[in-house]
Amino acid sequence: MTTFESLGIEEALLQSLEQIGFKTPTPIQEQAIPVLLKGTKDFIGLAQTGTGKTAAFGLPLLQLIDKTTRHPQALVICPTRELCLQITNDIEKFKQKKSEVRVTAVYGGTSISQQIKDLKKGSHIVVATPGRLIDLIEKRAIHLEDIHYVVLDEADEMLNMGFKEDIEFILKETINRNSIWLFSATMPTEIRQVSKRYMSKPFEITIGKVNSANTNIDHQFYLVQHINRYEALKRIIDFHPGIYGLIFTRTKADAQHIAEQLIREGYDIDALHGDLTQPQRDKVMARFRDKSLQLLIATDVAARGIDVQGITHVINYELPDDTEVYTHRSGRTGRAGRSGISLSIVTPKESYRLKQIEKLVNTKFHRLDIPSGSDVCRKQFFYFIDKMLDTDITSGEYETYLPMLKDKFADVSKEEILQRVAALEFDRFLKYYENAADLNVRDDKSPSGKKERNEKKKANQFSGNYQRLFINLGTKDGFYKASFLQFMLDMSNLSKPVMGKIDMKDKNSWVEVEPAAAKKLIKSLDGKNYRGRKIRMNEA
Repeated sequence: MTTFESLGIEEALLQSLEQIGFKTPTPIQEQAIPVLLKGTKDFIGLAQTGTGKTAAFGLPLLQLIDKTTRHPQALVICPTRELCLQITNDIEKFKQKKSEVRVTAVYGGTSISQQIKDLKKGSHIVVATPGRLIDLIEKRAIHLEDIHYVVLDEADEMLNMGFKEDIEFILKETINRNSIWLFSATMPTEIRQVSKRYMSKPFEITIGKVNSANTNIDHQFYLVQHINRYEALKRIIDFHPGIYGLIFTRTKADAQHIAEQLIREGYDIDALHGDLTQPQRDKVMARFRDKSLQLLIATDVAARGIDVQGITHVINYELPDDTEVYTHRSGRTGRAGRSGISLSIVTPKESYRLKQIEKLVNTKFHRLDIPSGSDVCRKQFFYFIDKMLDTDITSGEYETYLPMLKDKFADVSKEEILQRVAALEFDRFLKYYENAADLNVRDDKSPSGKKERNEKKKANQFSGNYQRLFINLGTKDGFYKASFLQFMLDMSNLSKPVMGKIDMKDKNSWVEVEPAAAKKLIKSLDGKNYRGRKIRMNEA
């Protein structure tokens, strides 16, 4: 097994990595670190965001720095203030046991005089956005003659934001550099041109396929008429009560308008767009990072460089005009080995663009039906119940009030209490979704509609290639098909491909499984307890 030690990382950095819980190198780290530690080779690394690129270049930089001098020796250039701060924070963590190396972040939207003071104190690694770095160069507050290593992080995003001339200006100023390390998620023509002009026979690696989607992300889409797009967005959000995500729009006007509508309807959401001042932007991002906001709606430009851990969903309210932008949107989830979901709300007229994106990212998008009103209510109800059951009641003075509560509820049955709790929590949902319309596009008269009906009919029939099993759990136990499938996979450690169709009823279900896996599934579930009920699973 490859370790950071076997890659050549020195002891002080190994101790820092152990302290922050880094144990096994990611693929980009495994391939990049041995090359970058030499310090003399130009390098191109193509990999999706969230694959560990900061450590891939940050650890070699920390090891190569000559700490006996106090002038900048390494320059990391990135597109946005948020990414600049993120990289700086990560490198600070990597050097906990090597504190003599100084790292300085320079970026726009804040006092340049303070950054000049920080640089005068001495710095070995400077992490910078292009615009602010050029300001400092012009003020002679930083000199790049002694820069040995230049890192271009998120190079494709910097070029998309119009920084090509700035980057070329900076590279011309680093006349004594030993190497350029370029990291990017995609490889457009402009980046290839820059690499040919300023790099000499670069060592190039690709993690996954160029432009391809992160394999940890499930790409899904909903087909709706344009007039129902906003209502579909609301229903999708309501169907995922634990969501922590980003919603992308094409214009800042849409971002602000939709955010205002959702805020009025009680959602924890705010907007991020180009009209915000830097302090306003910082405030919104701080609320999102500490999860005071459940959702952040943003334009592509405003969201550049956002690196927030734990994002569960990316919702494309509209597909991007540039198909490559989809890669960056979806890459905000499924980071650091976690799984994530990228949802797209698509109108029939946009279907052709969806096919273009599928081809570009080399992955299949799964079409889902927009949940019905009853599906949403059921999902919200059982989420609330689970949350209530998981609530920590070990702290607090609850026992003080127990006698009064018992007296108050002496003549009220447990069932009535549960009903009243549900009514208080879900009255709004129940009323709103009582007569909810079907928002799905269903063109039954067209050939494609006929094909879809035939496929659904076929899907509802059990296949002879699977073994059919009975289980005494159903929708009344709080499951829907996707959550029930995940429950069985978690209990059995089986993989998704061995499972077939699932036919769910109120109190029981029938599932298909490959014959070779049937015994394992039965053994994993039969006789176990679920919410006080003994699970019974056998051959149907």
